Amino acid sequence: MTTTALGDERTRELLRRLELDVERRLDGLLQGDYRGLVNGRGAEPGEAREYQPGDDIRRMDWNVTARMASPHVRDTIADRELETTVVVDLSPSVDFGTTVRRKSELVLAIVAAIGMLTDRTGNRLGAVVVDGSDLTEFRARTGRRNLLALLQRLATHAPSGAGASAGLADALRRLSSPSRRRGLAVLVSDLLDPNWDDALKAVSRRHETLVVEVVDPRELELPNVGVIELRDRETGAVREIDTRSRKLRDRYAAAGRERLADHARRVREAGADHLVLRTSDDWVLELARFVDQRRRRAGRRPHP
Repeated sequence: MTTTALGDERTRELLRRLELDVERRLDGLLQGDYRGLVNGRGAEPGEAREYQPGDDIRRMDWNVTARMASPHVRDTIADRELETTVVVDLSPSVDFGTTVRRKSELVLAIVAAIGMLTDRTGNRLGAVVVDGSDLTEFRARTGRRNLLALLQRLATHAPSGAGASAGLADALRRLSSPSRRRGLAVLVSDLLDPNWDDALKAVSRRHETLVVEVVDPRELELPNVGVIELRDRETGAVREIDTRSRKLRDRYAAAGRERLADHARRVREAGADHLVLRTSDDWVLELARFVDQRRRRAGRRPHP
């Protein structure tokens, strides 16, 4: 068997495992006829209801608020035919993992889950891939065949190295173009690119936006394993550290917590939803919980 054929077979096996894991488990964890990832804003105004923590203040209905003397927001009727575009981060920092899976494998699994959830009602799925050197865009299409073709391309993607340096901001700007139809935008990344705030705000003003942050436990804490060598996948820089130092491990853990908190704040300020998934956790269960919470919040109605 040639190297290419072996790679294709491994890719097909990976996609089969993803399909079984995501399809069967999500079907068991999520109930209801419409199991979309995030309800779209829709175009038709719906009912007004009391404001709840976490509601988008841009949906505030000031007339009802003044009349009822308490904050009210107005829901919209969800658009069932939604265009979903996923910004997929395949930069060198994502090719890292120390537990059950690599971050890049988790990114692929998340895109598979997003595609399977949005495909249930005929929604279109497209993607913008950023690998640190170039951008690759896949036009939004419907159907399972399109999803499998997209996953195949992502699983076999290799940076060309020929383009100029491209980051998350460049990919997100593709989604904020006025020519794009309003829909659902999903960013799947480790957010280690520092300059994405303004671009994410622009996307959130136009689309329902979700940021899925992928994290490996070793990015948050170090075990006591003696002297180790760390290599920055983005720059190639190498540094040797002694993990026997409790002070060093504590500083490393504190920096990891601060980074996650900073990412959460920046995503919140951009007006997007935020879901953190770890390579060591049951990510399907965490995703199902998130979808269920979103659906319950969207389904709230005014008090009688």
